[in-house]
Amino acid sequence: MRTGLWLVGARGSVATTAAVGLLALRAGVAGPTGCVSELPAFASVPLPAWDDIVLGGHDIVHTPLEKRADQLADAGVFSHAVLSAVRPGLTSVDAEIRDGYHPATHTGSQASAGKRLSEDIRSFATRHNLERVVVVNVSSTEAPTPELPEHADLGLLEAALEDPARAVLPPSSLMAYAALRAGSPYVEFTPSAGISMSALRGLAADLGLPYAGSDGKTGETLLRTVLAPMFTSRALRVRSWSGTNLLGGGDGETLGDPTKVNSKLESKGRGLAALLGEEVTAPLHIDNVPDLGETKTAWDNVSFEGFLGARMNLQFTWTGYDSALAAPLVLDLARFTAAAHAAGQSGPLSALGFFFKDPMGSDEHRFAEQTRLLHEWAGTL
Repeated sequence: MRTGLWLVGARGSVATTAAVGLLALRAGVAGPTGCVSELPAFASVPLPAWDDIVLGGHDIVHTPLEKRADQLADAGVFSHAVLSAVRPGLTSVDAEIRDGYHPATHTGSQASAGKRLSEDIRSFATRHNLERVVVVNVSSTEAPTPELPEHADLGLLEAALEDPARAVLPPSSLMAYAALRAGSPYVEFTPSAGISMSALRGLAADLGLPYAGSDGKTGETLLRTVLAPMFTSRALRVRSWSGTNLLGGGDGETLGDPTKVNSKLESKGRGLAALLGEEVTAPLHIDNVPDLGETKTAWDNVSFEGFLGARMNLQFTWTGYDSALAAPLVLDLARFTAAAHAAGQSGPLSALGFFFKDPMGSDEHRFAEQTRLLHEWAGTL
């Protein structure tokens, strides 16, 4: 099952780590630690083999992939020995990265940009004789998008896209549109708008294409989806749940923008309220600390009430490399989404909510239940 994995933001930390990881798995210099799709429970699922996945993508920056990988190795995300073993492969991947869409530099209509992005994906599929290409957005988080009438109606949307004086779609949604028009399933790994607009979801349904998202669940929220059900199952009342995220690197710089950070805060907040079954005081801060580099630290303080009103407290700290946690999930999502497409599935892949903070097609946030749903669904492929 020759499958393309087209990464939007292909020279970013997550995409670069995914590329190094895929090449390392092929070369046998790294094991599949962190790759859910490699668990024994999925051994009989018809997933693309590592050797059958071909990488390409879009990006608006031109830093060579090797240079970005050098920076990540220096930061400790993976070893220089692993990087040395896969360096020739990175050069080949870099050759398959095309210029992305940048609203500040694009001239002409968004329709023309969308056609170019779609053609990049189609050409990639033809060049490598691929059965399908799964597009995964791992680019920088966007600010929340104001809702427009065109977002709910495909006819109005496509008419607006032809107007060179308008930018009716944010970059993530234009990329989702381009992916669908190229016949590709789409995965939104960020909290950006992406394929969330009803016009785009309707287009996916019309074209028989599956999609999944949104906002990959890698650290603090992963723990929340495990711990919050513990409180509700034991009839303990959570009074407040405060969180602080400290991070550097490109993600820290992006989320240091108060307009862009709101997308992340909203996706995290929705999940916690759903887990606890009620709104609770849940202040959350995300701070850019450049000195931390690629490291991300999350600290949470949970105040809860027990029998006879006894007040108690739980605190936890999670420190890790976010790109190393996210990259194997990107590879997993490409494999599962490709298998779903091969099986003729379309629309939101709700079982893949296991991987996301704000799952499309599902309001289930409890990690144990998400795990069960993923295993049951995979058994049908």
